[in-house]
Amino acid sequence: MFRSFRRIGALGVSAVAAGAFCAVAAVPASAADGFEFTVYAKEVPGDQSGEATGPPPELGDSFAFADDLFRTKGGDRIGRDGVACTVVRAGDPSDVLCVGTFVFDGGPGGQVTGQTMLTVDPGQEEVSAFDIAVTGGTGDFKDARGTIRSTPDGDYSRLEFHIGK
Repeated sequence: MFRSFRRIGALGVSAVAAGAFCAVAAVPASAADGFEFTVYAKEVPGDQSGEATGPPPELGDSFAFADDLFRTKGGDRIGRDGVACTVVRAGDPSDVLCVGTFVFDGGPGGQVTGQTMLTVDPGQEEVSAFDIAVTGGTGDFKDARGTIRSTPDGDYSRLEFHIGK
């Protein structure tokens, strides 16, 4: 169950949430309109081993995770993200608030921030697709607004960025 909480963020956001972005298939509608692109996130192993066991998460419990971001599954690494999540409603189901930052280097480059609150069913093995609100950005993503759609995709999460200004 804890694994499913960690998989949320990609940004779960949860990440929410890149390294050499210049090769990403970022398709600006126009410089004034923003960006539309897809990346694949794969969780970076932390200091935890295997499935977490124990009591269910309680109000205030938190966790963090990081992903490497790729243009394609198994392709070139184009960046990274970092996500922090906190249980804001414990029970069955639980609500988890996640905030994350996606870092893109290259052209376009900068950071995109996002957040989401997810309802998590403790019996559910994997989190369903969800949307992350884009709350801002830096560099080429300055004043960014929009959404990021996170969809589980095997060992990866597919992140579809829809960013306007």
